[in-house]
Formats: sequence, structure tokens, C-alpha cells
Amino acid sequence: MAENKNVATGRIARVTGPVVDIEFPHDGIPGIYNALTTEITLNGETSVLTLEVAQHLGDDLVRAIALKPTDGLVRGQAVQDTGAPISVPVGDVTKGKVFNVTGDILNGKPGDTVEVHERWPIHRNPPSFDQLESKTEMFETGIKVIDLLTPYVRGGKIGLFGGAGVGKTVLIQEMIYRVAEDHDGVSVFAG
Repeated sequence: MAENKNVATGRIARVTGPVVDIEFPHDGIPGIYNALTTEITLNGETSVLTLEVAQHLGDDLVRAIALKPTDGLVRGQAVQDTGAPISVPVGDVTKGKVFNVTGDILNGKPGDTVEVHERWPIHRNPPSFDQLESKTEMFETGIKVIDLLTPYVRGGKIGLFGGAGVGKTVLIQEMIYRVAEDHDGVSVFAG
């Protein structure tokens, strides 16, 4: 998240589970989707909690959703507006990395840093209609059952649902292998 130094500090007014109401100065109310941060000290450990503004309630109050448990938050606690929405790294630097929702690397060693050149906000407008491909082309997975019964559209999104122990992980691993080997492609997973 890119931080802006001319942002306001608010105070927590109410905490109800992951929903936090925060009062800001009248001239410093953060925009919808702005990221807010506050420090939580629980059991002697201090961590930073990120919240996302979801609603303006009026009377200088905003309603935000916490992205981690809110244990340790108290009324009157200071909350800083970052001045920007939550953003994540994009580009080749993300290959082979696992990120959390705030764009922090989860699979690196402590102290590892990655030079990020570009970040995109998690809330963006969809591409305009004229930027979309008008033709529909089948993506050949090389797995005959999928290609015959449930063909995938090239460039589309794919969802895979199933009960426990039916082979979802095996199928995903085979898809990753075939996309990388047969199509020189990149697989992106979210969940």
C-alpha cells in the first residue's frame, strides 16, 4: 500500500467482530476501499492490523472490515488512514511467490525482500468491452475427460469444486504441469 503523508488519524468507536466503526476528523474522512492500519498488542506481541473502509456512516464515522482477528482492539484506539486502497505487487516479481491479501510475501525467509516495481489496487474497474477478445477458443488441457466433457475457454476463469478425497489436488497438479510444459504458460491461483 502506498502511503500518503497527508492523511488523517481516527479513533475506534465500536468493534463488533470483524466490523469496526471509526471516527475521523470531518476534513479527513477516508474514501471507500481505503486501507487503514492500527497496532494491536496481544499477549505481549505487537502486530499491525489492516482494515478496509466499506461504508460511510455519517457523523464523521466510517465502517471498516478488519482483515485479521480484532482481539485486542479497544475503543478510542488510534487508526491511521494510509491514503490509498489495498494493493498487491504485479509483474514477474510475483512468480513463484505466495501473497496474502495485503500483498505481503508469505513464502520467503525472514528478512527476504523483493523489489516491487508496480502495485495494483485490489479493487479495479473491469477492462472495457473493446479490450476483450471477441472470439471464443477452447483451451486444450491434454486431459481428455476435461477437454471432452467440460472444455475450458482460453483466457477464462476456472472453478473446481468437489468433495473430500475425490482428486481435486491431483487434477490441479496435472493442470499446472501441462500449462507450463505444453503452453509455456503461467498458472495463477486464488483462494
